[in-house]
Amino acid sequence: MRDIIKLTAHEIRDGYKNKEFTCADVVNAFYKSIEEKDENIKAYITLCKEQALADAELKQKGLEEAISNNKFDELPYFYGIPIAVKDNINVLGIKTTCASKMLENYVSPYDATVTRLIKENGMIILGKANMDEFAMGGSTENSAFFATKNPCDLSKVPGGSSGGSAASVAGDMAPVSLGSDTGGSIREPASLCGIVGMKPTYGLVSRYGLVAFASSLDQIGPMSKDVMDNANLLTAISGHDNMDSTSANIEKKDYSKALVNDIKGIKIGVPKEYFGEGLQKEVRENIEKAINKLKELGAEVKDISLPITKYALPTYYIIACAEASSNLGRFDGIRYGFRSKNYESLKDIYKNSRSEGFGKEVKRRILLGTYVLSAGYYDAYYKKAQKVRTAIKNDFDEAFKSCDVIITPTVPTTAWSIGEKISNPLEMYLMDLYTVPINISGVPAISIPCGKDNSGLPIGMQIIAKHFNEETLYRVAYTYEMNK
Repeated sequence: MRDIIKLTAHEIRDGYKNKEFTCADVVNAFYKSIEEKDENIKAYITLCKEQALADAELKQKGLEEAISNNKFDELPYFYGIPIAVKDNINVLGIKTTCASKMLENYVSPYDATVTRLIKENGMIILGKANMDEFAMGGSTENSAFFATKNPCDLSKVPGGSSGGSAASVAGDMAPVSLGSDTGGSIREPASLCGIVGMKPTYGLVSRYGLVAFASSLDQIGPMSKDVMDNANLLTAISGHDNMDSTSANIEKKDYSKALVNDIKGIKIGVPKEYFGEGLQKEVRENIEKAINKLKELGAEVKDISLPITKYALPTYYIIACAEASSNLGRFDGIRYGFRSKNYESLKDIYKNSRSEGFGKEVKRRILLGTYVLSAGYYDAYYKKAQKVRTAIKNDFDEAFKSCDVIITPTVPTTAWSIGEKISNPLEMYLMDLYTVPINISGVPAISIPCGKDNSGLPIGMQIIAKHFNEETLYRVAYTYEMNK
């Protein structure tokens, strides 16, 4: 029997069809892997083993019935496939902690829309993945419980904030996972851990049931070992949702149809602003090598400029922190979350509950966000940031008039050592340099592996497309993956 934990979701599906193994075999294989590795990697906060094994038994009956009636191909693509879910996405009856002391005992009374959809597609939830607290961070060191380590090198960070989701897949502890991306939180850990991570167009995937960090930037997306699984998982979780007022009412698509090994005539833009100072030499070399490979395969490559990019990072942190300040106001020890035992007045409850319940990075962002929204500073910071946001979006719109996709590095460097940047927030924020403009403008982007540095750490290439043009991203990504 093949080593189950090394298989992609579509290979597991083929194994079911050929009766190589059962659902229970698959689920047990991944839990065995978790038991062996997760003590060191720490990708999971909560495991759902009892429920997962019960689900596996039910799914096995469905598999056997479908196979005996020659109806296997009618089963949902992910029927009986395990998945890890980031711990800011609600799952009925399971803890949703957001990796925060503030919510450490919160058990969700409902399913997020994406959770409902993966269950309808027959998926089996292995557990909830670790993350930076309330998705605020770029290394998964800001979790209130423990830091997650990079499976490629346990002395390195996996990236953040979806570091647990990325590590679960890269460490063979789940075949696929769900993450959330506010400023690069899917693509960055995908890059540092050597897997595929997609940030869909804003509004393509419902945010209902996702605990909000910055509502105008947050987006749930798929993480996987290869492009095929990623495209199929996006197909499963996307679509209009009446429960989310920002959900786009567009026709549901099957993204697997975009997996064509052909990019002849595709126009690729390479922005000079993304290849400047601070870019690691090996990252630059591997991205340039990948672009040349795409050129060989028939793509047209041209240099472009995105001049407003240099303002993206401060714009992002003003908008994101302002929205975080507003969204996290509800966690006060009265309405939601942790309540301090140390108080003598109502004011003490508010102050002490928030002081003790939130970690350092969350407090930093709440304070910054409250400041830029305060009287006298709103126009100078927040209002101005929203104007720059429009200029950044216009920058991308203009670029897409002459190219189909834009290619950049995902992160300026490969994975850094645990503890290296945690005491210097500005240095950590600079790692988001290439990913935040995408969230600001709402366009889709995917990070795919494109080589390794001299020490063997993965390098990610980011491919960006215009709004709701995920098919082109998958076409380019799939062609590269098939020919690299």
